[in-house]
Amino acid sequence: MTDESASDGGKALSAGLTERFGTGKLLLGFVVAGILIYLLVMVAGWRRVLDALEGADYTWVWVACASTVIGLAAWGKAWQIVLAVLDIEVRFKRLVVTYFAATFANYVTPLGQAGGEPFIAYILSRDTEASYEDSLASVVTADLLNLLPFFNFAALGLSYLLLRASLPDGAKRLAQGLVVLAFGVPAIAYAGWRYRQGVEDIVLTLIGPLANRTSRITLDGVRARIDRFYNSLERIADEPRELLFALVFSYTGWVFFALPLYFAGRSLGLPLELVLVLFIVPASTLAGLTPTPGGLAGVEAALVVLIVALVPTIAPGSAVAAALIYRFASYWFVLGVSGLAALFVIMRS
Repeated sequence: MTDESASDGGKALSAGLTERFGTGKLLLGFVVAGILIYLLVMVAGWRRVLDALEGADYTWVWVACASTVIGLAAWGKAWQIVLAVLDIEVRFKRLVVTYFAATFANYVTPLGQAGGEPFIAYILSRDTEASYEDSLASVVTADLLNLLPFFNFAALGLSYLLLRASLPDGAKRLAQGLVVLAFGVPAIAYAGWRYRQGVEDIVLTLIGPLANRTSRITLDGVRARIDRFYNSLERIADEPRELLFALVFSYTGWVFFALPLYFAGRSLGLPLELVLVLFIVPASTLAGLTPTPGGLAGVEAALVVLIVALVPTIAPGSAVAAALIYRFASYWFVLGVSGLAALFVIMRS
């Protein structure tokens, strides 16, 4: 790792954060999310929610926070293994800081998680000796590996629910969304791999008008980048044992990312079974596609609806309290930790 690459990493992150913060949409997103969460609590009853939170065992809350950090670190480890296949050796201690820093940028922007891969790859390429194409290939591969446990855990929880009782209408729609994603995402990924020439033609067609207006972008340069990206994917695919090893950490990450909801239930004394949590967390993640920072308000609302629908003995006020505790551990706490990581990456430049 050279001093110059470290400097580029900090500058890349700083520039990326400035670009994302400078639009004014960030502040608007938090304001809108705050209003929606306020309305959610109002509907459930302020007094009921506060009573539930006041009676919580906050030891479990901090356990939930630690679980989330461990989950993210496990995903960072899976990423390191994929990078090693590309002969890119990055110390885990350094890589996990970069991973958290990029996570911060995605967590504070609307729909950041839906399109953050290019930004994460850019930060990685500037903060390490990896090329952008290798970085993007590693990020895409790690994301695809993380999808397998996502769907597996959701299917396990869904199977449990179907065996126990019929799903409520709201939960059915989320379950259908998971089924569509379970088949749709792998199909899109396979099509992108199988018909790579078609993908290249589409990208070049879209880039063409821009390339005609500036000398900074050329069609030959874009074509070469696409070819290097697919070559990187081929190198990764040729190492199934390493991918299996990375998959172990992907599963580990999802377990620790889902556990905070279970711990939130424990802190409030709610009967939230672990197998039920394995369905609720992936299902609520779909609501994270709402156009607010980190899916704020959308995820909370989905959690409340699912908890009340699937566990009728849990009152709405308690469900809201559980959702708030879970989001504190999986979003707000991570936002603080990853913010410090982002600051560190910028300062070490």
